[in-house]
Amino acid sequence: MLRVIRFILLCLAKLMCVALYRYRLTWLSRDQFDQFHHVRLIVFLNHTSLFELLFIGLAPMHVLWRLSGELIAPGADITLNDRPIVGRIYHTLLPGMIPISRKKDETWQYFLSRVGEDSLVAILPEGRMKRRNGLDKHGQPMTVRGGIADILSVKNSGKMMFVYSGGLHHVHAPGDAFPKLFKTIQASAELLDIAAYKSALTSECSNDFRRTVIHDIQKRLEEYS
Repeated sequence: MLRVIRFILLCLAKLMCVALYRYRLTWLSRDQFDQFHHVRLIVFLNHTSLFELLFIGLAPMHVLWRLSGELIAPGADITLNDRPIVGRIYHTLLPGMIPISRKKDETWQYFLSRVGEDSLVAILPEGRMKRRNGLDKHGQPMTVRGGIADILSVKNSGKMMFVYSGGLHHVHAPGDAFPKLFKTIQASAELLDIAAYKSALTSECSNDFRRTVIHDIQKRLEEYS
């Protein structure tokens, strides 16, 4: 019953989003949302705003159904626990959001303990938001961190979905009070076979899977976002 309620809320949120924003999605692969039932990992690149839930406007209803009951994802504890409005929205719509400290500590290990072969996992592998100047809040370049490799080490089948965000600074950037309405939200996406992806990476560099994953996804971040 709770899943049905969450699904209805997600559908209402989607309807609100498409009423307030225009969307443009470009597919880079032959497989599209019709193959989403095979997806085991969603990788969202170019993290620019706390309001990236707005991308829900791109998702068909059958995708929302899976998200309402299956999705688990790490989220910054400062966002989920210390921001009362945004945190409450995420906890209500996506209860599989697990607070982490952004360090490789017990919070990350707890999250990994929830990740299984068949679970649906989403991650923003940069681990922090890009500011208007293109850097993180400490003035450092945006880079991919190694958590994505930890998740991929568990996954050996199914598909992974890359979502390359066109950015949301024109809607809501870090520090803005309220989001702007009636803007166009853009993204590119592709579905890849997890086993084939891992095989290609290990054939390139069998000695350091983690470093190879980070390098590949960093290249995707720079090329497509």
